[in-house]
Amino acid sequence: MQRKKRFLIAGGAPLMLLMCHVVTALDVPLDLPQPPTITHQSPKDYIIDPRENIVIHCEAKGKPHPSFSWTRDGTHFDIDKDPRVTMKPSSGTLVIDIISGGKAESYEGVYQCTARNEHGTALSNNIIIRQSRSPLWSKEKVEPILVQEGVPLVLQCRPPAGLPPPIIFWMNNNFQRLPQNSRVSQALNGDLYFSNVQTEDTRNDYICYARFTHTQTIQQKQPISVKVLNMDAINETIAAYLNDTDFFGDSPAGERRPSFLIPMGAQSTKLVLRGQVLEIECIAEGLPTPDITWIKESGELPSKRTSYESFNKTLKIVDVTEADAGSYRCTARNSMGSNFHIITVTIKSAPYWITAPKNLILAPKETGVLTCRANGIPKPSITWTMNGISIENSPKDPSRKVEDDSIIFTDVQTGSSAVYQCNASNEYGYLLANAFVNVLAEPPRVLTPPNKVYQVITNNPALLDCVSFGSPKPKIKWFKDSQTSVLDGDPYILHENGTLEIHVAQTDHSGKYTCVAMNDLGNTENHVSLEVKQPTRIIKQPEYKVVQINRSVVFECKVKHDPSLTPTMTWLKDDEELPDNERFVVGQESLTINDITEIDEGTYTCIMNTSLDEDSAKAMLTVVDQPDPPTDLELTDQRERSVQLTWIPGDEHNSPIQKFIIEYEDSLHQPSVWLPMTEVPGTKTTAQLKLSPYVNYSFRVLAVNKVGPSVPSYPSRQYITDPAAPDEYPSHIEGAGTEPDNLVIKWEALTGFQTNGPGLQYKVIWRQKGVDKDWTSVTVANVSKFVVSGTPTFVPYEVKVQAINDYGSGPEPPPVEAFSGEDLPMVAPENVNVRALNSTIAEVHWEPIPPKSVRGRLKGYKIYYWKERSLSKQNPQHEEQQILTFSGNKTHGKLPGLDAFSLYTLNVRVFNGKGEGPSSPNQQFETPEGIPGPPAFLKVTNQMLDSLTLEWGPPVERNGVLTGYVLKYQPINSTDELGPVEIVTISANETSWTMENLKYSTRYKFYFNAQTLTGSGPVVTEEAVTIMDEALIHQPGVDTGKGYTEIPLLTSPLTQSLRPPFHKVRPVDPVFRNVSTSVAEDWANISWEYLGPDKNLYVEYIVENSKEDWKKEFVNGSQSFLIKGLKPGTSYKVRVVAKDQSDEMVHSTEELIITVPAMASRQVDIATQGWFIGLMCAIALLILVLLIICFIKRNKGGKYPVKEKEDAHADPEIQPMKEDDGTFGEYSDTEDHKPLKGSRTPSNGTVKKEDSDDSLVDYGEGGDGQFNEDGSFIGQYSGKKEKDTAEGNESSEAPSPVNAMNSFV
Repeated sequence: MQRKKRFLIAGGAPLMLLMCHVVTALDVPLDLPQPPTITHQSPKDYIIDPRENIVIHCEAKGKPHPSFSWTRDGTHFDIDKDPRVTMKPSSGTLVIDIISGGKAESYEGVYQCTARNEHGTALSNNIIIRQSRSPLWSKEKVEPILVQEGVPLVLQCRPPAGLPPPIIFWMNNNFQRLPQNSRVSQALNGDLYFSNVQTEDTRNDYICYARFTHTQTIQQKQPISVKVLNMDAINETIAAYLNDTDFFGDSPAGERRPSFLIPMGAQSTKLVLRGQVLEIECIAEGLPTPDITWIKESGELPSKRTSYESFNKTLKIVDVTEADAGSYRCTARNSMGSNFHIITVTIKSAPYWITAPKNLILAPKETGVLTCRANGIPKPSITWTMNGISIENSPKDPSRKVEDDSIIFTDVQTGSSAVYQCNASNEYGYLLANAFVNVLAEPPRVLTPPNKVYQVITNNPALLDCVSFGSPKPKIKWFKDSQTSVLDGDPYILHENGTLEIHVAQTDHSGKYTCVAMNDLGNTENHVSLEVKQPTRIIKQPEYKVVQINRSVVFECKVKHDPSLTPTMTWLKDDEELPDNERFVVGQESLTINDITEIDEGTYTCIMNTSLDEDSAKAMLTVVDQPDPPTDLELTDQRERSVQLTWIPGDEHNSPIQKFIIEYEDSLHQPSVWLPMTEVPGTKTTAQLKLSPYVNYSFRVLAVNKVGPSVPSYPSRQYITDPAAPDEYPSHIEGAGTEPDNLVIKWEALTGFQTNGPGLQYKVIWRQKGVDKDWTSVTVANVSKFVVSGTPTFVPYEVKVQAINDYGSGPEPPPVEAFSGEDLPMVAPENVNVRALNSTIAEVHWEPIPPKSVRGRLKGYKIYYWKERSLSKQNPQHEEQQILTFSGNKTHGKLPGLDAFSLYTLNVRVFNGKGEGPSSPNQQFETPEGIPGPPAFLKVTNQMLDSLTLEWGPPVERNGVLTGYVLKYQPINSTDELGPVEIVTISANETSWTMENLKYSTRYKFYFNAQTLTGSGPVVTEEAVTIMDEALIHQPGVDTGKGYTEIPLLTSPLTQSLRPPFHKVRPVDPVFRNVSTSVAEDWANISWEYLGPDKNLYVEYIVENSKEDWKKEFVNGSQSFLIKGLKPGTSYKVRVVAKDQSDEMVHSTEELIITVPAMASRQVDIATQGWFIGLMCAIALLILVLLIICFIKRNKGGKYPVKEKEDAHADPEIQPMKEDDGTFGEYSDTEDHKPLKGSRTPSNGTVKKEDSDDSLVDYGEGGDGQFNEDGSFIGQYSGKKEKDTAEGNESSEAPSPVNAMNSFV
């Protein structure tokens, strides 16, 4: 990837142009007096088209505007006397009318224009007017050419001389260019050279054409006929041509060393003018065709200006300099030898400027110099004229002094302005320059536009113009912003013409700049601005891509630029515009090419440019594809068992060929099936192939590169090999008996490719190892097995299988050991004993049986074992028999996964390849005790104020003798924090336990597990709540703090809602027993006893009457499960199922219907309590009296104590008290609308009930709290459930009588 950056500065002008502008001479403003200056003129050598009007340009400026006159051939040209000649207004340009009948040749000559005003006279160059000419070819008789094959030939063109000279080329009658090469080429003079002719050069339409560029005409020479004959043809046709034509040569043209046709001889010379193009050529004849090489004997060829044309026969050097003079050697070389020619090049030069004279502007009394220096070969002479008159004949001026190439002016005076001409000439040309001397007294003026804004990129030069004019020449000073110091020195450079340069501009150089121009006659100033911008940079450049054909590619090009500049992205392909194709998609910062083809390959350039600079980056795209298939398959070096295959590789499509795959087809045995034969590296194009007999071969080749394999090549011609005896024996020979008295010998049959000939058979050979000395054999047809009968049981044999065909026997294979058939083992293992290592693992030992009794290949031993019963249960449990296999000649093994405290039975059997032998006598053993399983169930009953009862079932898996139970419990507060743990030990014969001295209205969590002598079993948990004490209903709640806090739940003591219902159902299947459930507000607990053998147990549940799938929870090894997240007020179907290993249900309980209770109200049902009714009446009367007293006191505007009221009503629930001393507050007329302490009055005037943080209704199944048990309405004294839910963060106070009374106010 290549990257290129270019910057534009000073308002967008290129840096080089600005540097040129720095040194350009200053023009005099046209509003000031000045001599004439020629601004435009026709070229010195002006060739005109005779069909068009002649226009001779001469434009000039001056003050006053100059007048024009012309000379022709050195004499005055009076245009008024020729009606066809006019001069353009305010111009000296001549227009000569030719179209309307004038003759162009009558106006040929040398013209010169003169422009004059009162301050001087300027002259144009001598303009030579010549008419272009395209003369006709002179008539000539072109004879046919008969030429001998191999000799050189030159077909001359000789075009007519034209002005300018014509362009020559050779074509045929069909206007097709004749092909040229190193043998046939056109010389610089237009002739066609043949280094040696061939028969294919015979044709009758060699035509030379001349194209005249000015007249846009083409003329042709008469066709030339060439016939090339070899010696046989010459002998047949010599008589026919001898009288009519010239005959070249009378003997065969043989091979020869080169000789030069042009230039002739060993040396030649060439003259060329400086600055022109040097073209020298060498054309040689010879057979074979010679090659041409060039060297410069006196130095190196200038590589940048040198090129070779016409198949290396022409050496071309452009823009010739004096250093190009010297000797050039061209060498012609072929297999027969070489020859050389030396061309001596001489360089001459027309005059060229070293220092051209420039206009001189002087103030009175000033001094100046006009300098005119030129060079050339030979050196030019310098002459001066003033206003077109020789300096010697001009009026004398004491302030002027001529010294060779200079004129010195001193102490000039007003009125001495003039135009001076300098003429430098030699024999090859001339130079003419006008330069005026203008004497002026003018105050300074700044010509740069005011308030011009210059923009430049950081770290680049900034050039601020201050173009001024004045006489004397003004001095320039620069200032920045409001600074008073002159800008001079680093980093500022002040140029002679007033331009201020900042060599490396930075951001802090931005600002306003002022230039002041001063001379003796005054001063003036101008303001410009400089803005230094950040550069445009490509921060993510396109990367080199290798893409497969028909795919897509994305080139990314991300840019960072100055925010004030807008970049434009341009993409180029191979430095040209992108193809106009919809496959090329240009994005904001990317180029996407879809459906890549081979023509998309190339170099892609991303150009990001702004008005000031640009950045570019290049990346190459290489398009790859699968290689083309090889071609031209050829079979060589053909032998009986080998052949050499050669091929020509196809196009690799930019991905080198890694390898060639050679495939073959056997049309005799497997027609139309191509199989791989071998592979060779991608650098090879031949392969030596090993062949097999009796095969009809065809070959094809595939080329493989990184993209993939090519399509197969076209098949080679067929190659057939002769039959022969087999070269190999069958593979995979093996033997084994299927019955106790046989031996089955098997092998893998030879393929048709391996048979080597017709009539394939197999010779099967065998003998009993260590017993028989002689071999027994039998020949069988083309099969792959043979059965030997009547063999002893499981004895070793040696077997061999040999291939045979009509042409002989194949190699005999080495013998393979095989055994005859096996029989079942004869005896059982003896001395079997077993020892329990722990409650789940036992170790079994036995003695191996004698090898002869195995009667086959010993595979190992199998232990059959099963559980008779659990030692903790008297009833037997018939479990399925289990088998453990121990491979090899083992004498012991371990039985894992046993049940603890159980009785097991086992026996041991030996097995071989045929099967198992008899079993050993049964052995019984017992496993020691283990830890018990979880209790079958755990439930809570008889919940009272301070007690409750736990009931449980013994573990289904006792795994030993139960020694007792451990019960742990702890309270839970409203924030789900756990209190201290209490531990109770219970004897093993108990199935229930009553917990006393518990706290009322408190939730407890119970942890329960069984124990044996081995240890404690897994724990089951349960939660329950004691009921509420009515006597404490009016006590205030306890604030919740950190740690465990006892909080009574202020809800109605509804016993029905506090006791979750327990459902006992009869099991559908005898494997399930004691199935029971309990439910609460959002959960249900189900427990059971399971006696079945399957271990995959699930609890499944679903909403009643729902069409959804059953939800299931895996509960393997447990006897109970807590279903959480149930919806209050919803009925569910629940069941416990057992599944086998294939996930099929084998046992299930009945589908139990459980109903989750709805959320009960948390309000205390006290509306029907007698004490409450009496208390409400007393409170109403008290409030009425207080209101009357408050009304009276308000009218008086004073306060009064209420201590007497406190003594009369001792109930703290209805007495507003101060928090600090416990006394009643005082009521004033300004506090009538304040709520009493202990109550809350919302902003909308309603009174909210303060809720409890926790309540027994969370565990009950009560309703919304609107009716008491007797049906009385209590809505005025207790909040609704919706308020409980929305205001659960209020204090845990119960609704007091004061709150109740507030609802009346």
